[in-house]
Formats: sequence, structure tokens, C-alpha cells
Amino acid sequence: MTEMLFRTDPYLKEATALVTAITDEGGIVLDRTVFYPAGGGQPGDIGRLSWGSEAMGDTGGGDSLTIRDTVKGDGDQIILVPDAASGLPEIGTEVTQHLAWDRRHRHMRIHTALHLLSVVIPLPVTGGSISAEKGRLDFDMPEAPGDKDALETALNEMIGRDLPVTEDWITEDQLDANPGLVKTMSVQPPRGAGIIRLIRIGEGEDQVDLQPCGGTHVARTGEIGTVRIGKIEKKGKQNRRVSITLAG
Repeated sequence: MTEMLFRTDPYLKEATALVTAITDEGGIVLDRTVFYPAGGGQPGDIGRLSWGSEAMGDTGGGDSLTIRDTVKGDGDQIILVPDAASGLPEIGTEVTQHLAWDRRHRHMRIHTALHLLSVVIPLPVTGGSISAEKGRLDFDMPEAPGDKDALETALNEMIGRDLPVTEDWITEDQLDANPGLVKTMSVQPPRGAGIIRLIRIGEGEDQVDLQPCGGTHVARTGEIGTVRIGKIEKKGKQNRRVSITLAG
């Protein structure tokens, strides 16, 4: 089992951990990690591991390697995928994780903005993806919206309200009793643990969104900044793809 430090603190950029396993493919499993594994349309994190005197800040010695991806393993394992399968730390080694923060933070900003996009366009979501450059949602949208500029204005106005972004948890039975919480038709919340994580945007009378999500998000919507809605593309008979980019 890997403790998900990114879940309790998505702003944590560095942390120590112990190597608990090396997979047959050369992946590294830690007892806890700041690296988010690919899932729900959000890419896996990248960065670096260091150990020995390198981890203590002595650039003249020790070891380090680049992490080029992070993926889910068996059960609750999270696997860090290194650039090379040689020079790996041994099991039991204490390492320091260095997250590629700028890339992750852009993922957080775009991911939260996509949740708000699903509020501005209240239609079933059929797919989506996130990158550091842009994000997109596919909607069950037979007809294109008449005024894209109005959608962009509404989205940025909601972002500008600087609403808090928090998490909550419900049981699987509670989710079954409230199927409208699930907006995505293509991806269902993971089950088996008995509880489901929800991301809430706003609170009380100012709540604008509540839906299952395992990804990382900013703490307040104002942190997203201004976004632009790109071309709305037709993808099949009833699907349309809406892309967004960060203005800065």
C-alpha cells in the first residue's frame, strides 16, 4: 500500500519515503508519495528521486534519477516509472521525492476549471483529458452552443468568485442513491473501498458543483486564473468537444 500524500496535501512538492518494492519492469514503489498516478484523465506526475548525499543537498555525491511517469499498480500500490531501469535505489532505501511542481500545478488549475466547465455546460460528459497546456471535456451535445463567448464569460466569472474547493466522502450506497452526482458517462468512480471521494466547489448557498473525483485541485477557484474556450468540435453524431486553455 502506498500512502497518497498528494491526496491530503496536493501542494506538497517534496517528501521523503522508503522504497518498498521494485517491479519486474523496473518501477519503484514507495511507502508514501507526492506523485499522482495517471487516472481520470489527469496525467501521472513526473519529477526526480534522490538518495544518499544527493538527498541531503550535496550535489557532489549520492544518487538520483528522473521519474518520467506515475501509474497505478496492484491494489493501492502507486508505481513511479524511472527513465532507466538501471541504477535504481534498493528496497529499504530512504529517498527524497522532488515533484515537477509547475506541471502539476497547471494540471490542478485545468482540472478544477473543467469541473466548472461542466457547470456552465450542464450536459452529460462523455470523456475528457488534461495536460499542462490545455484540457477538454466531451459532452453529449447534439447542437453546438449558440454563443461561445457567453460561455467563456460565464466560466471566468465563476472562477473569479474565488470559491473554496474542498473534498468530502460518501459511501457507495449514498452514491447509488444520488446517481446525478456522476457527470461522466465514460468513467465511473472507483469502487471497492466502500467510500467515494467528492470534490465540492463553493459552500452553502454558494456551492456550484459536487461530483466524484480522485484528482488534484487548487484550493480556491481564483487560483485558476483566466481561461479561454477554444474551438468547439463535433465528435460523432451527438458529441462535441470543448477545449480550454490557461491564459497564463
